[in-house]
Amino acid sequence: MSKLLFTLFLFLSLSSGIAQNSFQDVFSSTKRPLKENIRIEFQDSRNNKAFLPISILKGKSEGPVFTIVAGVHGFEYPPIVGVQELLREINIDDLKGTLIIIPIANTSSFFSRTSIVNPYDQVNLNGAFPGKSSGSVTQKIADFITTTIIPESDVFLDIHGGGVNEDLIPFALFYDNPNYPEQTKKARELTEISGFEYIVSYPFTLKDNEPAKYVFKQASQDGKIALSFESGKLGNVQKDAISFIKNGVYNMLNNMDMYNKGTAAHANLIQLNNPTYISATETGLFYSNLKAGDAVTKGDIVGYITNEFGEKLKDYKADATGIILYKISTPPVNVDDTLFCISSSL
Repeated sequence: MSKLLFTLFLFLSLSSGIAQNSFQDVFSSTKRPLKENIRIEFQDSRNNKAFLPISILKGKSEGPVFTIVAGVHGFEYPPIVGVQELLREINIDDLKGTLIIIPIANTSSFFSRTSIVNPYDQVNLNGAFPGKSSGSVTQKIADFITTTIIPESDVFLDIHGGGVNEDLIPFALFYDNPNYPEQTKKARELTEISGFEYIVSYPFTLKDNEPAKYVFKQASQDGKIALSFESGKLGNVQKDAISFIKNGVYNMLNNMDMYNKGTAAHANLIQLNNPTYISATETGLFYSNLKAGDAVTKGDIVGYITNEFGEKLKDYKADATGIILYKISTPPVNVDDTLFCISSSL
């Protein structure tokens, strides 16, 4: 190994160690109550740099560790703004246990106004798990969350919303993971008391040696109480979407006897499962009169794609009967883009 490469290897190794220790030093502190904000710096072999902001809140007494992640996708603003408000509102003197909050997981995507990927390495953080300690900067962030944050968590909440091109109804979801029945049971309970009207269970078929890809699926694979919120749409900040998120967090913390704030569960829970996806098989312009929340019947024509001359290329039909959880709502589409996600009633 050349001297230059050895120096670079040593620098990256030390940087990784310092990053992990800075989190562990705060997390392991016996001081209570405590609130501390830290930044974890990452750099890859191509000199791409990124940072991960983490806020650690410790209540007066010990209790569960509840992790909240927002901003895995940079254009999903309601989760990010909602978590900002939670950080300002939560009083650590009234908190029991510990909150680990990552307010913007993909800061490079957020500050560059890039919808899905980190613009520096073109990697989607929500497809990179479990990550790679020697990989690109996004893979390093995924690895840090997998090896350092998830193991310390009892509950892992990943908050998303509709991107700049997605219409979406608010819903709470969890993986029906048969490998960890008690954790799955608690995840279901937490989604049901969250205050969201729509509760969606996703099937879990991953083997232990398969990559999870998604962050809260990684937490589920690792045996944690893992769940997610979807709230917000079309790349905008909606006040009601923020309220759903905050109320959901407070309801779950209240259920776990960590924080005494929240409301009751939604009076009309709608249980859904087995989401199916309709993907584009052509590149062109997409048209549909439907919106998120609409009911469809299997076989219904739900939209069509034209070429750039306005000539219809294909009608698209619903492949299941259910509710549209989210759909693409801007004209341009490419092959393999998800046009609809439809979930059936239990």
